[in-house]
Amino acid sequence: MSHANAPLTPAGRRRLIDRCRDHPVAHVAAEAGISRACLSKWKHRYEALGEAGVIYRSSAPHRSPAQPATRWWT
Repeated sequence: MSHANAPLTPAGRRRLIDRCRDHPVAHVAAEAGISRACLSKWKHRYEALGEAGVIYRSSAPHRSPAQPATRWWT
């Protein structure tokens, strides 16, 4: 499922990764209007995980530090 600020769908990410076989990553990223680092990240994830590497990942933290039990100012 895509969200309002998503630069590309998973299918679009896959097409960009396929274009990287014939063109430099920096050129493909510039044509798509994304950073080279972002496209490189997607490409490495695809190489490591296959199709699962191009699906959306939550940017929410996996865990948060525990809240202190007491506050020093109260």
